Amino acid sequence: MAADRTPTEARPARMEPLARLPVFLGLEDKRAVVVGGSAAAAWKAELLSAAGALVDVYAEMPSDELLLIAGDPPKGAISIHRRAFTDEDLKGAAIAIGAFDDDEAAFIFARSARVAGVPVNVIDKPAFCDFSFGAIVNRSPLVIGISTDGAAPVFAQAIRAKLEALLPQGFAAWAAAAHRWRAGVKASGLPFAGRRKFWQLFTAHAVTHAGSAPSQADFDRFIAEVKGVGQAVENGTVTLVGAGPGDPELLTLRAVRALQSADVILFDDLVSRDVLDFARREARKLLVGKTGFGPSCKQDDINTLMVGLAKQGKRVVRLKGGDPMIFGRAGEELEACQAAGLAVEVVPGITAAQGAAAKLNLPLTDRGYARKLQYVTGHAKDGKLPDDLDWRALADPTATTAIYMPTRTLEQLLAKATAEGLDPTTPALAIARATRPDQAVVTAPVRELVARMQAAQLPGPVLVMLGQITAAAAAALPDAAGQRQRG
Repeated sequence: MAADRTPTEARPARMEPLARLPVFLGLEDKRAVVVGGSAAAAWKAELLSAAGALVDVYAEMPSDELLLIAGDPPKGAISIHRRAFTDEDLKGAAIAIGAFDDDEAAFIFARSARVAGVPVNVIDKPAFCDFSFGAIVNRSPLVIGISTDGAAPVFAQAIRAKLEALLPQGFAAWAAAAHRWRAGVKASGLPFAGRRKFWQLFTAHAVTHAGSAPSQADFDRFIAEVKGVGQAVENGTVTLVGAGPGDPELLTLRAVRALQSADVILFDDLVSRDVLDFARREARKLLVGKTGFGPSCKQDDINTLMVGLAKQGKRVVRLKGGDPMIFGRAGEELEACQAAGLAVEVVPGITAAQGAAAKLNLPLTDRGYARKLQYVTGHAKDGKLPDDLDWRALADPTATTAIYMPTRTLEQLLAKATAEGLDPTTPALAIARATRPDQAVVTAPVRELVARMQAAQLPGPVLVMLGQITAAAAAALPDAAGQRQRG
């Protein structure tokens, strides 16, 4: 009998060292000083003006680029002073930028700025800089800055290009709408939970309708929808999320969004800790592990905790390995949420068999070998071999069978299936920790599989697959003789 287990809180990972602290300065109507007249100085003056700063440029010979930008600044005024810079020019400045060819001039300028208590940047001379500029993705008021601490500016630009392609231009309009509507949401009379629900609706719509301009009709619809929920808006939500077989890159976009908006995450032992890195740092993370034949939290206790947290207004994510709807006891958790009148959503995940097959380049069906795919569980509710398995189906030579949670009952299951007609020479494989860096595989005919697995001492979780199609995987692996192979 497995020992009972109580939920335990997983401590958030400590913040890793930062090369630079990402800070977004508010420069609206504040004075900024730029020294130098080059094209590089012109670009910095334009950037400061775009942020709303009032820019004073000191340059004896301003470039054509600088004169052009000063004549038509993006936002804040740019004033050009055709003379050398003096220490007095730093008085009242919020920020100072210098463009110098030689280190001595750069040193003098940086020292003057620091004496005046003004943060300073000298273009392309990091030794004299208090801060640095990164590559920028501009969907203002949504702004993303990218820094490599000066180590690889080209790399930062490449990342910026990828983000530019990912983020629709329309996000700028929706971010601006959020700024305009914030006061209206506060004045709407909605409670705190209702305002949060409004912004959830807003975000979901903005992400999927970035190409459509936000309108007052959108605002009114979101407000009406929240008010239509009534008192239930005070409740939180529950989202059952499939974490996939282990590789965090196999998470769906919806799963990532759910993790990043969760207040509390209830996760199983089978969930890779790398997956939790996608959650927002402030979220509570509670291990409610259920391990086969090991210490486990009772399902009723998990249900009670999940419902109780949601009733407190929390956004709860129930994070399960693989797909929550395949041997994940999702039915019991859905029933508990529905009985409590809670809003519940399911985000599917890549199940273990799919992940394992993809990792092994193994098609689960094939017109020549496998016309049927079946998922079965290796143990029943009492932990023993299920007595209601379809043994004739398991013996079908045209089927691929994936056996979940097989370790304790596999020998008995295969013996029974063989007695019912399963060919003992049928190719089979066991894959442990599928898709993870320490993935391990054992291949063997059905009659030898258990012995090979015991010799290999595979770490959990383990999935077993039977069928002619697995022979191709066995032939392609370095351990074609049946030895343990690590991915």
